[in-house]
Amino acid sequence: MEVAALGRPFSLGMLYDCRNDSLVPGITLWDHEDLKKNIGERPQSYNNFDIVASESIEDKSSALNVEASLKASFLGGLVEVGGSAKYLNDTKTSKNHSRVTLKYQATTKFQELSMNHLGRDNVDHPYVFDQGIATHVVTGILYGAQAFFVFDREVSVNENYRDIQGNLKVIIKNIPSLSIEGEGSLKMEDKDKANDEKLSCRFYGDFFVQKPPTSFQEAVEVYQSLPKLLGANGENAVPVKVWLLPLTYLDSTAAKLVRQISIGLVEECQSVLEDLSDLEMRFNDALRNQTAQQFPQIGKKLKTFKRKCSQFKLEFQRNLAKKLPSIRGGGEEEAVLAGELRKTCSSPFNSKDLNEWMDCKEREIYTVISLTDMMTNTKIVSSQTDLYKESFKAEQAVCFVFTSLGRDEPYLSTLSNYLQQTPKPDDAQDPHPPDQWYNSRREMEAMRHKAKLFSDFAETNKENKNITFLTVGLTNETQKGASIYLYTDGLSVNENFEPSSKPAAVTGSDINHNSVTLKISPRRFGAEDITSYSVEYCVRGEDGWKQETASRAEEVTVSGLSPNTEYRFRCRAETPVGAGPANEVSGSIQTLPCSPPGKLHVESTSRLISVSWKKPAELGQDVQVLSYIVEYAKPDHQVKEEDLHWEQMMAGAEKAIISGLQPETEYAVRVRCDCGAAGRSKESIAVNVRTTTRAHLKEFLKSKSKRSNSESPSVYKLPLTEEDMEVNGCRRRPTPTSSRGDQSFRRPMS
Repeated sequence: MEVAALGRPFSLGMLYDCRNDSLVPGITLWDHEDLKKNIGERPQSYNNFDIVASESIEDKSSALNVEASLKASFLGGLVEVGGSAKYLNDTKTSKNHSRVTLKYQATTKFQELSMNHLGRDNVDHPYVFDQGIATHVVTGILYGAQAFFVFDREVSVNENYRDIQGNLKVIIKNIPSLSIEGEGSLKMEDKDKANDEKLSCRFYGDFFVQKPPTSFQEAVEVYQSLPKLLGANGENAVPVKVWLLPLTYLDSTAAKLVRQISIGLVEECQSVLEDLSDLEMRFNDALRNQTAQQFPQIGKKLKTFKRKCSQFKLEFQRNLAKKLPSIRGGGEEEAVLAGELRKTCSSPFNSKDLNEWMDCKEREIYTVISLTDMMTNTKIVSSQTDLYKESFKAEQAVCFVFTSLGRDEPYLSTLSNYLQQTPKPDDAQDPHPPDQWYNSRREMEAMRHKAKLFSDFAETNKENKNITFLTVGLTNETQKGASIYLYTDGLSVNENFEPSSKPAAVTGSDINHNSVTLKISPRRFGAEDITSYSVEYCVRGEDGWKQETASRAEEVTVSGLSPNTEYRFRCRAETPVGAGPANEVSGSIQTLPCSPPGKLHVESTSRLISVSWKKPAELGQDVQVLSYIVEYAKPDHQVKEEDLHWEQMMAGAEKAIISGLQPETEYAVRVRCDCGAAGRSKESIAVNVRTTTRAHLKEFLKSKSKRSNSESPSVYKLPLTEEDMEVNGCRRRPTPTSSRGDQSFRRPMS
């Protein structure tokens, strides 16, 4: 039977108890002098190196040539390892570490007992067989030494774990071929040196080194010195493998190993402990997370969970250490161990439930991180005492509170009851109850909404020294998930405060040459707290924002603007606590190119309206008035001015005559400027005028005629149609043509 020495002080002739894999020092079958005689010895020189990339118990046991039965004893804590075998106890503490191990092994000689020791009647102390303290005797030892260089590198969130692991394997595999240049520096490429600086090293070996290596370069130096450390003749070698002979070969009455533990059960035990080790890495990573430190409620639950798992692991190993010797010695059947494993799988400490609870905690942590990452200009405080202290530093303190982090976890109570062997019928078996705040879509949507309001409010008021913004975890059963607290002078005044949000919409409703009227749709949340609106504007392409304060009215007019200029506008609500975030008008707004034409002057006849006006008082830069648009319409008091049916005519100068009108009719007249590509001005103030009655023939004829010249005097051409008509009792005598001169009329005789 062969077993790995694992750093234990074996010597030829030493007794060994395979029931608990322990050495029996001080008691032997032979005298010391007889043992030293007739020992066989032969050289067995060998050395090699290998890469161990996995950190599983199976792979580490394989690297040390530990067979299944001895591995079971190690898992149960029956075997205390030393030297290079301490590598078995080295486990990763974080899943964010990439690890590669370099193994070096060498052998020097093999020693064994001879038949002079093992022959019949050659035992000096046969009474030892009757004591039942051992099952085997050491009959052969292979000497040598082993060393393990464990290299770790932390993998950041921006790095790919597989890539780092692959690069690390390549670097470590090249260690035996590296050379050391002058001044002790390694001959390597610059990119490899940069990676090596991120490596840490731990050394486990059967060699005596004055200073264990902690860096990559120190590891290379120690590695290259290992052959010398064995000694010129291998005098520093230690047992690496031993051969055991059952005592029943020497005396049938001796204690014996009745049965070995089956490989299947050993692997099940190994699986339980490996799952716990993996879980330990997960809650170590979670505890190292800054969020678990900033919010003690999370850290406290993780520490409780870790403590319960550690207690269960110790209890499992203690039970294993008790069962193994009994089964091997025949005191109990192997089925007892199988029953213990089934009990573990059905307990609250089964791997599935433990990992699901960790899944929930990690989800909770990541959810808190996602919410706190939204918050700028915010300080995270860890306790209510710190919250009070910070709230006194400003007139107002607005605090985002995670209210459910400290809620009781029934599953943790179930774990405690199981360890205390006091299970209760109502113990929670589900590690992730559905009422957790981070499992509720509705709660999460509400929390994200509150976090967005809080974040926008904090960002808007970052320059306001009278307000401080905080985040904390406090248990509040009435506010599930999260709430926003408001403190004034250090005292809580509102535990469900709703910060000001941006106005729902801001649009330009009336645009002039020097002003813009904005229509403001009130914000959806906290509208009752609005005291005023702050309107900010700047010329497009510039950064200098100007500000105007307006009342709570839904329309705000910004005056004093320049004509023909593009402006950006934004608006925010003002509250007693602070200003809300701004809502910016989509796109820019361009003011009109010029002011409306000046005051209108109108004169009317029965069919004509003569209108004149002044040039616009204000023109935008590089703006020219190309023409004027004269508009006229019949007023209707039941219709708004802009909805009237307006007729248009163009004018090249600041006057125009509107013809073809109806007598004794009221008209509204207005004028605006046409500035070509720059656009049109606002309409002038409309002037109402009424046409006169047809009191004079001259006016009537002018209305029916067409002017045929542009000089003075004016000449009109009458139509050549004959018709009878009366004007003030006179009948016209038709003539073929007529000019502006006097016409002949005759009054009928009475």
